[in-house]
Amino acid sequence: MKATGLLSVAIAALVASIAGMGGALPIVLAATQAVGATPEQTSSWVSGLGIATAISALALSVRYRMPIIAAWSTPGAALIASTPGVPSFAAAVGAFVLAAALILLTAAVRPLGRLIEKIPASIASAMLAGILLRLVMAMFEHVPTAPLLVLPLLLLFLVARAFLPTLASLVVLVAGALLAWSLGLVKPLPPLGLSTLVFTVPAWDVATLIGLGVPLYLVTMASQNLPGFAVLRASGYQPPAQPVLAVTGAASLATAFVGSHTSNLAAISAAICTGPDAHPDPAKRWMAGPFYAAFWALFALFGASVVGLFAALPPALLATVAGTALLGSTAGALGSALSGDQDRLAAAGTLAVTVSGVSLLGIGSAFWGLVIGLLILAIDRFLKR
Repeated sequence: MKATGLLSVAIAALVASIAGMGGALPIVLAATQAVGATPEQTSSWVSGLGIATAISALALSVRYRMPIIAAWSTPGAALIASTPGVPSFAAAVGAFVLAAALILLTAAVRPLGRLIEKIPASIASAMLAGILLRLVMAMFEHVPTAPLLVLPLLLLFLVARAFLPTLASLVVLVAGALLAWSLGLVKPLPPLGLSTLVFTVPAWDVATLIGLGVPLYLVTMASQNLPGFAVLRASGYQPPAQPVLAVTGAASLATAFVGSHTSNLAAISAAICTGPDAHPDPAKRWMAGPFYAAFWALFALFGASVVGLFAALPPALLATVAGTALLGSTAGALGSALSGDQDRLAAAGTLAVTVSGVSLLGIGSAFWGLVIGLLILAIDRFLKR
């Protein structure tokens, strides 16, 4: 491979890594706060995600000579952040173990994957939209207390999105950090330090397993893995579904015990590495995988410092970065959920229940939103026979 070709795949991998880390990390940090993770557990969570992403991308890209790019489940992190009532961090880890085990089961039992694919896209999108909406709305809750920080960043996001759609959230993060510093809202920065992994024994809380573990599996499959396969196929690749799910599921299972939620195929950031900008020769784009893995390994190594850096930033900034990062995905999910006349009522029911945050029998709203949507759909189709 010529040096210019090697440089292009390295740059593509770097851009994909930065886009995946910077814009979505505040969502992961919101998830860690929601389940009561300590600073040490938060650092371990973030580092574990970096390890799982690096290993998955490296192993799959080298083995199959395709740019198979992994990532953490951003919709999954949003789900965790918006699920109230998780009794403990250990209970959340139990849900992470279940979600990873279900991904492995999907890899082993092909009919299970087909069953997930049969969930109507409108219902899956409505559940995702309900999950994301709660974090998007949280951004606007900070406007009354920090208008000089939130409002300019919202305007900047709209402008940056027109010119740099992939990096718009990162632009907001960097500009927001500078603005927060100028306003005196940034806490003292921590010293540079290496990460350590903290092992957590899972707690098997039935309500958390059903209300968080099952929706985490479903949203990861429907909103990350299936689109990830679609991105690869659109670029002319034919990724082996079962081995890919087996590797990402195994990586998720291993890192669940250090507090990390699921890893999976990347979708948006993967497109950066699978197109002609990465390399004009599709057969050589797989080299983006090892570079991408190297960047994520560095991220895992210094995850504690990254978490400390973000902890120094004001909550209003983190909420704004998370909200703007999810705004496009929320719009897409809403459009997909409500586009079809036939399933619109069921999708609206799923959306309403999910975004409500209602908890029944200790089980969170995402699960009940899915149940209500499928129930409405089943009744509607039965009556129309």
